[in-house]
Amino acid sequence: MYVCVCKAVSDTRIKRLVSEGACTLRDLSRETALGTCCGICVPAARQVLSEALSAQPIRLSDLGARAPMTAAAA
Repeated sequence: MYVCVCKAVSDTRIKRLVSEGACTLRDLSRETALGTCCGICVPAARQVLSEALSAQPIRLSDLGARAPMTAAAA
């Protein structure tokens, strides 16, 4: 389904960009120009982005995981 008709951006493309690391509407806009014409697509794009992010597995690097503190570091 097309989310942004002006720039021909589909929900499939948004999902692919999320799998490649996009995590904000700004990321999507930078890659596709989504939302830069009439802007009507922005709410639908946010919804698809949110769903795609929810479906992504969580990586420790995304959580800002750090090595355990040692007694010397505490």
